[in-house]
Amino acid sequence: MINVAIIGTGNISTQHIQGFLEFPDRCRIVRITDIIAGKAEKKARDFKLDAAASISFEDALHDPEVDLVSICTPPFEHARLAIAALNAGKHVIVEKPMAASLEECDGIIAAAQKSGRIFSPVAQNRFRDPIANLKKLLDSGKAGRVVHAQIDSHWWRGHAYYDLWWRGTWQKEGGGCTLNHAVHQIDMLGWMLGLPQKITAVLSNVSHDNAEVEDISIAILQYGASELCAKGALAQITSSVVHHGDEQQVIFQCEKARLSAPWKVVASTAQPNGFPLKNEALENELTADYQALPSLKHTAHAGQIENVLDAIEGKGALLIQGVDGRKTIELITAIYKAGAEQRPVELPIVSGDPFYTVEGIMRLVPHFYEKKNSVENQEGNITVGSTYQK
Repeated sequence: MINVAIIGTGNISTQHIQGFLEFPDRCRIVRITDIIAGKAEKKARDFKLDAAASISFEDALHDPEVDLVSICTPPFEHARLAIAALNAGKHVIVEKPMAASLEECDGIIAAAQKSGRIFSPVAQNRFRDPIANLKKLLDSGKAGRVVHAQIDSHWWRGHAYYDLWWRGTWQKEGGGCTLNHAVHQIDMLGWMLGLPQKITAVLSNVSHDNAEVEDISIAILQYGASELCAKGALAQITSSVVHHGDEQQVIFQCEKARLSAPWKVVASTAQPNGFPLKNEALENELTADYQALPSLKHTAHAGQIENVLDAIEGKGALLIQGVDGRKTIELITAIYKAGAEQRPVELPIVSGDPFYTVEGIMRLVPHFYEKKNSVENQEGNITVGSTYQK
């Protein structure tokens, strides 16, 4: 039995708790902590957990019964808590984003290597059938190499969203919608296509004058030739919390067909004059391949938790490691650098770059507005994004 400690009881902790509860014969939640008095106790009551509740993260570190720490705190604490837990000999899952800088990512990776413990940054959308199946079809090569990708991370958040005490500042939130919302779709893009050669971006804040950070960014990525990408292939990423509808999609235009999540396939061949002719045979073949792929038994957070439990128990390889989370942070950092410097940025971002550190990022990124309000708690339902079903 794997004993779990939940660190932080904000909105996202519900997804973690529900995920662990899907495996009662393999794990149990024995500790739950939150720095705000009473929140951990309330969360334990809400889920009827037989877990010790406290305000101290140290309680979990010093508890020899705790095997796995699940970090659900604001982003500025992710690296510190993950490194401390790994150094204490605990396995770690950390909610997105993995960290606020590449320097912090490298610190976590080094701690995981030194401790020999499992570390997995959350990228739960890789454990959704439409996303996993889309990658398999791209990798098959039947649609040809990618020539253009369209990544839409469209969310909507009201003005009061940034009143929560840790949101809306570069120091505590680490960034705006690019880091904390589009991280899901940017992770998918990096997973499917790898890193681009260079990035151009624009950052703005158009609707939230109570936040330092961006509420919309648009980035253009350019790739070199590879097995997956045609030379010069482009990707466009829109990261937003000003789009009504909370709609997310990833679209890959390939040499022979369009593939996307939510699932849609369109294939074309050329007439003698170059105009398109529908390629129904390829569309039918790709659709049949897609429909024949097996469904995941557990999806989203539960799917990733299942994989982490497998890795701890020696039953399978860890599918999302620190290097995967770092790749996503490198893409996001490059978007911030390109937007702040208003010029194309080439990858990789190396340790001597000012954007490698949190301090450098905070010094160089635009501070659009001053954070005006700070509330300890916010009530109400949350939205956690698309399931990528039709």
